Amino acid sequence: MRCPFCRNRGNRVVDSRLSGDGATIRRRRMCSACKKRFTTYERVEESAPMVVKKDGRREPFERSKIVAGIKRACEKRPVSMETIEQIADRVEAAVAESGERESASSFIGEIVMNELHRIDQVAYVRFASVYRSFKDIEEFMRELEDLIRLRKDSPGREASMRAKKGDTAP
Repeated sequence: MRCPFCRNRGNRVVDSRLSGDGATIRRRRMCSACKKRFTTYERVEESAPMVVKKDGRREPFERSKIVAGIKRACEKRPVSMETIEQIADRVEAAVAESGERESASSFIGEIVMNELHRIDQVAYVRFASVYRSFKDIEEFMRELEDLIRLRKDSPGREASMRAKKGDTAP
């Protein structure tokens, strides 16, 4: 394990803890060269399923790609890295629970979109615009209209979301 600060390979584990879900071990490490501390996460490597892309290509499932896509959608939005990691955890769990050796990228994309829809609707629209690759403005507007219609159909949810953010405006 290289130190992220000085790139030295020598370090020691200062503290180890099991994560809340028990699937990950969090380790605090200290570099023997620069004495700075950093955190690593350790998880069991399971045989990763293959992802079948829209064009038929197959590539190994990579959690980092899920995290990168969610981060891009949540850029400059009030979504914490912890929330992004939790979404990635749920996506990874859903793919593993499917029990399939191959998962369609559309299956994974839909899970991410559902998660983002619950967390942040702007991030949802950003992700959907890339994921669904809208052909024109009409398709994009239909998606926005559906989102607006859902908001109107569930006013209690919107009020509770505003209350969490401290916003009391209707």
